[in-house]
Amino acid sequence: MARTADRQRIKKSLSQNKVWRTAFYIRLSREDKRGREESESIGNQRLILTDFLEQQDDGDEYVLVGEYVDDGVSGTTDEERENFQRLLSDIRKGKVNCVIVKNLARSFRNSGDQSYYLGDWFPRNNVRFISLYQQPVDTYKEPQNAQNIAVPVQGVLNEEHARGTSESVRKTFDKKREKGLHIGSFAAYGYRKNPENKNALIIDEEASEIVKSIFTWFLDGMSKNAIVRRLNDSGILCPAAYKKNKGLKYKNPNVQGGNSLWCSMSVGNILKNRIYTGDMVQGRYRIKSYKIHVQEAVPEEEWFIVENTHEPIISREDFNRVQAFLKKDTRTAPKQKTPYLFSGFLRCADCGKAMARSQSGGKIYYYCRTYKDQSKTACTKHTIHHNHLEQGVLYAIRQQVYIALDFSEMISRIDNSPFQKSRSIRLDDLIGSKEKEFSKITGYKQSIYQDWKDGEISRGDYCNMKDDYERQMETIRQVICGLYEEKTELENKIDTESPFLEAFRKCENIDRLTRGVLIELVDTITVYENGNISVKLNFSNEYRRAAEYGDLFS
Repeated sequence: MARTADRQRIKKSLSQNKVWRTAFYIRLSREDKRGREESESIGNQRLILTDFLEQQDDGDEYVLVGEYVDDGVSGTTDEERENFQRLLSDIRKGKVNCVIVKNLARSFRNSGDQSYYLGDWFPRNNVRFISLYQQPVDTYKEPQNAQNIAVPVQGVLNEEHARGTSESVRKTFDKKREKGLHIGSFAAYGYRKNPENKNALIIDEEASEIVKSIFTWFLDGMSKNAIVRRLNDSGILCPAAYKKNKGLKYKNPNVQGGNSLWCSMSVGNILKNRIYTGDMVQGRYRIKSYKIHVQEAVPEEEWFIVENTHEPIISREDFNRVQAFLKKDTRTAPKQKTPYLFSGFLRCADCGKAMARSQSGGKIYYYCRTYKDQSKTACTKHTIHHNHLEQGVLYAIRQQVYIALDFSEMISRIDNSPFQKSRSIRLDDLIGSKEKEFSKITGYKQSIYQDWKDGEISRGDYCNMKDDYERQMETIRQVICGLYEEKTELENKIDTESPFLEAFRKCENIDRLTRGVLIELVDTITVYENGNISVKLNFSNEYRRAAEYGDLFS
């Protein structure tokens, strides 16, 4: 009797009408948007789900709680789908107990997530899940279908489709990057996307002026922190806030709650960005995988760089000077807006460590940091007075300026000499003559092969003549190669307008050291224990080449 009563209670419970608080989950992926597939559009998915709901006549009550739409979002991970997360939250709150989707791919393109939600999360939260197409699933009416082998297979197929699509999109983007086409959603600060060509950049007049100011201030000796303070004190919006202020749907976690302030990183990124010289630089970051949407830095040698794709904001000369400046120690003392004159340049001759700055009684000295910070037995003081250091470096630069000016005059005489011009003509004539001789012997070699085939000469004669012609051809080939090398050497002359000569010419009448002069001309300054110094200058390779060029024609 007890068993009969239990069965009756179960039957009565099953016969009671249920109330399904229903949610539509709709997703349009980035790939669907690019392909404009109407079958997967939000409107089409909404229509299919609405028709299904209206056709239900099983006696249960279906109440549409709402739609949860992720527009232009990948389905390979659930963390980035804002409305999918909102749906899960409403399920936990008891607002939703039935979820309907067009197919499994709308909810999951990650087979691991599909297995977790269908086999664990939805059942534990008493949620009925309905998928209408591909592999139909209704975890309430036909719970066995969710366990069907076809469902996980479909999940694997959906994931493979997502992987293949991601790889195809990446290859397409890489091809565009190789051509120098801009593919980012937003242009770099200082530029905007050309309204007539979304893959091209044009200058944003307002923002580009700020970029120019940042480079100018930095070259004038201001530290990055000083520049940040100046920008913020002037009320200038940071790049992220500027884009949002222009109506762009730009998302940046650092710009929340109205934060529009600059920071040192923003200024540093602008100073290091080669895009301001007119070169397209892309591919500096990439997504780890189609399932892990986390950015990782890409080694610089793997970046996509195409030169001269758009109008520059900063000259290459100024950009290169800034890069040299950034490699130096640009830290400033408290309440100091600019770095000290020799910051980042001084090295101990014995331990190689940087020199420390000290001020005593109004006088400034430098001494070995190892001696100061680590142990007085690890190194010696290597002390030098600031005035002596400044005089010594200024003298070394003046000497090199004198040599550079002498090089300029010498190179100008060589390049304009009649001998130089006649030598070039003579080389062209010799190369032309030898190439004609080579062609003639090549023709002889080809003709004797036909003579042998026609029986006019013996095989032995053919082999002897062929070897002789090949020896002559090899000799002529070596002569031609030598002539071309000599011509290349002649053409690879030192230009009197070369950057290294121009840099020293600008300092022809130098009477004092500045931070800018040191950055442009000096690599390192080595300080010895006896107070002597050695100055390693930039452009050392160019100096050597100029000297060799002069020796070649002396």
